[in-house]
Amino acid sequence: MKNIFLLILSTVAISCLAQTYPLRTYGIEFPKDSYQKDINNELLPYEGTWKGIWDNKTIYITFKRIKYYKSVLGYRAYYADILIGKFKVIDANGNVLFNNTNLADDNAKINGSNFIKDEDKYSLYYIDSDLCNTSGRIQINFTDSTKTKL
Repeated sequence: MKNIFLLILSTVAISCLAQTYPLRTYGIEFPKDSYQKDINNELLPYEGTWKGIWDNKTIYITFKRIKYYKSVLGYRAYYADILIGKFKVIDANGNVLFNNTNLADDNAKINGSNFIKDEDKYSLYYIDSDLCNTSGRIQINFTDSTKTKL
């Protein structure tokens, strides 16, 4: 009986340590190994392949939701649901100018960060170590109520 009590007590203690927070949690330091989870499926409408045309080039970008371990935070490292992006650029003649769609998810060049507080914009960043650490910040949002235009 004593062993069963200790087992139950340790299970409850472990589950209390692994805290889960919604994506739109702001202004706190997440405890180590906690989880900022997409509880409300807010990232779901962004998932899939999107097509755009710019400067006579067609750009295909695929967003995917993953569970990511934000380990760069050291003692405060935690898990978070984020979007990653991979893309392909094709010129007007059909030539592929750039394609990183075959990269593993953990090597994606576009990684999500979070929703911007008090806005319906999602923030991502682009870092490409293969192109002299070219980097940039990306903000995306839907331009229509049906969430079919990004």
